[in-house]
Formats: sequence, C-alpha cells, structure tokens
Amino acid sequence: MTRRARLTVDPIACDGRGLCAELLPELIRLDDWGFPVITGAEVPAGLHGEVAAAVRLCPRLALHLEPPPPGRAG
Repeated sequence: MTRRARLTVDPIACDGRGLCAELLPELIRLDDWGFPVITGAEVPAGLHGEVAAAVRLCPRLALHLEPPPPGRAG
C-alpha cells in the first residue's frame, strides 16, 4: 500500500477567507462559517501540484502538506 502526503489545516491560524476552497475544490469545502473542511486528507498523486500551490498561497499559512510517513520494510 502506497502512503501519500496529507493535507491539514491549522484551525487556529485560519481566518476563513475561503481561498483554499476556491483553489482546491476537489479536497476542500467550506463549513457554514467559511472555514475549510478537508474532505480527503490524503493527497492524490494527480493533485500534488495544486495542493502545493494552495498551501503556498494561503494568506494565513494555515494549510500544511505533510509528507507521507516513512514506510516499514516488511
């Protein structure tokens, strides 16, 4: 099983501008107050570039792209 990078949001840093949901509607929707809800935390390989751009463009630096956990030899 291939492990993938994960997208997370820091709810304390976020101020609910919604730019991330506009940039990445495949993975982020907004709740009733305009704050992001990550619908699929694991980033599909085909969206890695879009996710990296959304992380970079977040005005409050509240989005984070966490690398995949190291695999275990088995």
